[in-house]
Amino acid sequence: MKEDYVSLMAVLSENVLRVNMLLSVFFLPGVLGDCGSLTPLLSITIPNKTEALSGSCLLAPCSFRAEKGITEFNSEIETRGAWIQSKNDIYDINKGVNKDLAKITGNLRQKNCTTVFSDINKSQEDKYFLRIENGDYKATACSTPLHITVQDSPWSPSINIPADLKEHQSVTISCSALTPCPHSPPELTWNLQQDSHRHTEKNTEGTFTTKIQETITLSDTHDGYNISCSATYPVNGGNKTAETEVTLSVSYAPKDTSASISPSGLVSAGSWVELSCSSRAKPPASFTWFRNSKHGAINVSVGQVYSFYATEGGEYYCVATNDLGQNRSSVIFVTT
Repeated sequence: MKEDYVSLMAVLSENVLRVNMLLSVFFLPGVLGDCGSLTPLLSITIPNKTEALSGSCLLAPCSFRAEKGITEFNSEIETRGAWIQSKNDIYDINKGVNKDLAKITGNLRQKNCTTVFSDINKSQEDKYFLRIENGDYKATACSTPLHITVQDSPWSPSINIPADLKEHQSVTISCSALTPCPHSPPELTWNLQQDSHRHTEKNTEGTFTTKIQETITLSDTHDGYNISCSATYPVNGGNKTAETEVTLSVSYAPKDTSASISPSGLVSAGSWVELSCSSRAKPPASFTWFRNSKHGAINVSVGQVYSFYATEGGEYYCVATNDLGQNRSSVIFVTT
């Protein structure tokens, strides 16, 4: 009987322990202590991804919505806020995350919780919960934490080139780089003109991008040209740089069209003659052969090579053609 009692108490103790563990998950003290409510009183709007570079700073755009509960948010009175790392299980509005490392720069009375994190390092890679205290209104944004990821290597810049490039077009080519902290933007350089316009712009979700751009008029010489762009991020103790390179593909009309004859020199009447045409073009050219006569030019063949038995002398030339234009060779004299 005594043994059965001991066994029963052991089972009960184990069950109580399990219940306490579950309660500790749903009712954590401090910062997560009010996260058991089915209807969150506080929610925030933040970018989908919040990426930072180790040794730099991070601006996290943020706004919040305060739902009505027993108490109501009052924009006319003092409002305090802080970010709490998920590993901290005890909340203190006066401490929170070190304010030297995370400073809320937004106007909390206007529900702007935008924050600048300085001197980012791997230890700050975590989930952060926003706590707002406004008179009797006190709430934590439990359902929408700010998730910061930190990387040691900088992001490669992105080179944006319009599609379907053609000669004579005036196009704007840009190089852009992710800018986690507009207070310390990356320096962009490339092998185009160094006086290119550079600026940092705000994206729709509140993040920033630094961009450099140049407008050029394309020619056939730009086909195969390599454009390289590097982004240098200032960090504690120096700089970190990443580079991107792309190759231009430019379509152009036929150039440098020329014709040749084999055999060269004087040709015996009735001999076999081969005329060949070449041109530099993109897309590749098609070729048409013409013979000058007293009635004008006569189309005598289509194709890169024109072969025939020479019964009399004459003047021949070829024309190279693609979708962008055509180009004519100089005249070849067939002398018999």
